[in-house]
Amino acid sequence: MIDPRLQTLRVLYERGTVTAAAEALHLTPSTVSQQLRQLADRLGVTLLEPHGRRVRLTPAALALLRHADAMFARWEEADAELAAYRDGTAGRLRVSAVATALAAIVAPAAERLRREHPAMTVDLTEDPGEDRMGLLLTDRADIAVVIPAPGGPPPDDPRFDQQPLYEEPQDLLVPAGHRLAARRRDGVRLTEAKTESWIRAGDPRDQHTLLLTACAAAGFTPRMSHGAVEWHAVAALVAHGFGISLVPRLAYVPREFDVVRVPLRGRPAPTRQLLACVRRGSAHHTPITRGLAALREAAEEVAGTGPADQGSSHLQR
Repeated sequence: MIDPRLQTLRVLYERGTVTAAAEALHLTPSTVSQQLRQLADRLGVTLLEPHGRRVRLTPAALALLRHADAMFARWEEADAELAAYRDGTAGRLRVSAVATALAAIVAPAAERLRREHPAMTVDLTEDPGEDRMGLLLTDRADIAVVIPAPGGPPPDDPRFDQQPLYEEPQDLLVPAGHRLAARRRDGVRLTEAKTESWIRAGDPRDQHTLLLTACAAAGFTPRMSHGAVEWHAVAALVAHGFGISLVPRLAYVPREFDVVRVPLRGRPAPTRQLLACVRRGSAHHTPITRGLAALREAAEEVAGTGPADQGSSHLQR
């Protein structure tokens, strides 16, 4: 009931170029351009202006976006209220999540939903390399479990409702014979490892940035050597003496490697925040309401456990 060309404008603003917007919307660039020209003609304002070899949104377009975000949020609320009058309110829930959260929080939450609401369909995906907030915006996901990263939407972004889900502690991963390995029960302070060589571990968009920020807060710059993204590879580098690393509490490390996880204590002890994100206004939809509640319950259960045991599987991020 809202002019669909407004959604095209929103996606263009999110993706930055006509080509990227067309790809996200599964349209051709010429169709995107035509829709925006038609919208501009209908409203009697200029929405795009040349900027080098690209285009940029005019002040009128930015003003229109503010109203469009509000309209889409109200529409989500209206649609959610109407859903209560429809049959089959169980519906379908699509969740996209980073791998560690998918394994430790999302999968148990989905299993609970399937048990308590058998008519409800739950689709779980990791979507590596995808912009999960973009999946929400283009209605390809209903809930996204993400780690905030530089360049991401701010907490008050009018398009999204971002709820804290789990504050994930970080552990040190050290070789079994390391001087800090014996402290696996009591934990260590980050400053006790300031003279170590560190591996650039995990996704550079969040995990490596977390290491640099935490070390800076602790008063030192880590000496970096070697790097890997998947925790299986990180554990191999640590086990063979190439350095130590931070490892998220939810990431499982394979048993095949002779490494030890040592909890970090004191302040500053690095943590990373997991957020459960939805389109603003959509949290009133019954499947999404149930999904968020199940995620919160699963996260609370995880928060009550200690450092993850060595596992047989490995996870990225």
